[in-house]
Amino acid sequence: MDVKGFTDLLDPPVYVVTAAADGRRAGCLVGFASQSSLSPVRFVVWLSKVNHTYRVASRAPYLGVHLLGRDQHGLARLFGGESGDDVDKFGPARWEPGAHGVPVLADACAWFIGRVEERADWGDHVGFCLTPVDTAAEPLPRGDVLRLSDVIGLSPGHPAP
Repeated sequence: MDVKGFTDLLDPPVYVVTAAADGRRAGCLVGFASQSSLSPVRFVVWLSKVNHTYRVASRAPYLGVHLLGRDQHGLARLFGGESGDDVDKFGPARWEPGAHGVPVLADACAWFIGRVEERADWGDHVGFCLTPVDTAAEPLPRGDVLRLSDVIGLSPGHPAP
């Protein structure tokens, strides 16, 4: 079954997910994420099992989820085009430790830190169900966030599974 015709019509925001566990930091660009509940508020991010960030996040009790503005291609390239297996992505990025030690990107237009409520294996990605515990956002014109179509030519730091 080919759903490419359907998925080609989608243009969701992309997010940078960050994690810290066992003295290690990690972060990656993700296109699979969504609010999943209104009450309580829940948000799910799906991380590829081949990704360095997945290995750190699998041991982290909290994750950071960041939205980037349309002009933040540099951060998208850093977190989406490099592998944490080879590069310290936080070296060139402006960041600070947020609640529970989760790395927070200072230049993100919006972010939240979420407590990991559960993890679910859904094939080549694992879903992390998060309850937000801390957040910040700057006003942006609606729709001015970085979207999948903005990074479609980006070569990923890890090959797709």
